[in-house]
Amino acid sequence: MTEIKSPPLRDLLQVFPDPENGLTFMKNVSIPLKNSPLPIRVNVYLPLSRDPGARHPVLVTYGPYGKDIPYKTFHQGSFGEVNPEHRSKYSAWETPDPVYWCREGYAVVRADERGLGQSPGLLDTMSRGTSECFFDVVEWCSEQPWSTGKVGLLGVSYYAGSQWRVAARRPKGLAAIIPWEGMSDYYRDRCRHGGILSNSFINFWWNRQVLVNQYGKAGRSKLKFPADGPGARGQEDTIEGDLPEDVLVANRQDQTKDNEANKFRDDEYYASKEYRVEDIEVPVLSVANWGGILLHLRGNVLGYTYAGSRFKYLRFITGRHDLPFYYHEEVELQKSFLNAFLKDQDTVGWSVPGKVAPVTVTLRKGHVGFNDAEKERAYPKREETAWPIPRTKYTKFYLTPDKTLKNEAPPGNQAEQLAYQALGNLENPQVVQFTSAPFAHETEITGHIVAHLNVSVTPENPENEIDIDLFLTLRHIDSAGEEIFYTGTAGDPVPLCKGWLRVSNRRVHSENPKHKPWLPHREYLSTDVLPVKAGEVYAVDVELWPTNVVVDQGGKTVVEVSSGDTQGSGIFQHNSQIDRPVSKFAGQNHIHFGDGLENYVILPVIPAE
Repeated sequence: MTEIKSPPLRDLLQVFPDPENGLTFMKNVSIPLKNSPLPIRVNVYLPLSRDPGARHPVLVTYGPYGKDIPYKTFHQGSFGEVNPEHRSKYSAWETPDPVYWCREGYAVVRADERGLGQSPGLLDTMSRGTSECFFDVVEWCSEQPWSTGKVGLLGVSYYAGSQWRVAARRPKGLAAIIPWEGMSDYYRDRCRHGGILSNSFINFWWNRQVLVNQYGKAGRSKLKFPADGPGARGQEDTIEGDLPEDVLVANRQDQTKDNEANKFRDDEYYASKEYRVEDIEVPVLSVANWGGILLHLRGNVLGYTYAGSRFKYLRFITGRHDLPFYYHEEVELQKSFLNAFLKDQDTVGWSVPGKVAPVTVTLRKGHVGFNDAEKERAYPKREETAWPIPRTKYTKFYLTPDKTLKNEAPPGNQAEQLAYQALGNLENPQVVQFTSAPFAHETEITGHIVAHLNVSVTPENPENEIDIDLFLTLRHIDSAGEEIFYTGTAGDPVPLCKGWLRVSNRRVHSENPKHKPWLPHREYLSTDVLPVKAGEVYAVDVELWPTNVVVDQGGKTVVEVSSGDTQGSGIFQHNSQIDRPVSKFAGQNHIHFGDGLENYVILPVIPAE
């Protein structure tokens, strides 16, 4: 797509000294780009100093939500719960608060991504082109007279996901990154779980948080949403004025349409998002939330695993998606890491090989409820030498025709099957659950999970092209028979984890070094597609996302197999009628048992020390 030019550019740079908050605010600074005449516009926040030549390390965010939209406007309810140390008139959704960080001696640069806010150009989120613009922003920040030349990246969600991509391009001056709850794999983590389109969240995100902030869009400053969630409300109108609707359409890649129209990683659309996380060399502190079971969790874990950095660390947390980033103890973690690599003030030992444990796990032990930050502080933490945890005992639990989970393989001398309706959904789930016996001892499960199933389909119309979508969930039942829920992304109750697979995408690339018995590697290429025929039984390995739980004595686990989203999916549903048409998926799915047809889940059990 050819990039559409904006109207003639205007320079409306404004500078506001703010002694009350200890900073100088520079609004709408234009950063030139190497491969475009159009700039990226940023807000710059500098610590006030009596020394006109003072230099500061720089924290940068680059994203779509509007550098000029106050956090309080973007999501009022969330802002009211943020740690007061990080609430100011300059606060913005999912980004570091400038007042706090300027007080700590950092400059803060908040950029409007290309094609959004006040930055003209082609709107194409997470693409190679917009990452190249981010690259230029980082290098510009390292070259300014108020910069020490060292740049760090710090932010949540999108502002984390964009960090992996730019860090892999190794811009000059980049010294450290902290991707906090941010997916690293656009296809597998976010858009197509197991090859199945995660359309519900993409639609919500695109229409409430991105599209409404497009550069040149009319009426941005008057936009209103219901107050019960995030949204790009009240962005300032575009400096150069509005663009006609046909120009706006031509000047964007619409995520709702592109993800629906493209299915494979070798499609040009998905290929344009690719990069090599192995190319990252700067120090990484990857922070993963156990409750992010449908968006970011996997990306933080595998981003850490594959990053080529000498100094890399993985931290697991719990809590709602929007708040832990600002907790006092978590900010102290961020600050010590950034001080070590941006200020050469390492009071912890981040820069000393082997000094700091590479992995810290929060252990979900006990029944503390969900969406209660204070109660979740009771979860203990434990340091580990590596991920996955080296002493993990990968243990098979076998699914049986009588819907139990057993430690030993059931006798396979009789062919049996369990059937359930295909195309269930959250309102009408079609579910088969397999429940373990009560655990004889307290048992910790921490790590990656894979399920092996033998499945077939009896289609409603065998004349049509057919396929099978598998949805798996792991649940935790306490000794009293009550399911324990955990805090999900939006504070909703969620189970332990979920996994998905479109059976036509079942091919595993076992020759790839990333393939492990506990983590099947799939490329999701158009050339990998395998046929699905009526009545034929297919042995498939389904990746479930990593998880942690400490099951008390007498507690149970449940493996749930369904033909659609079930409890815990929230806004992250897979219900596109274009991606999952009735003509292709309607019918009955079957799980088969018998000779040579073992069905099991491999759980990562951590032996008691």
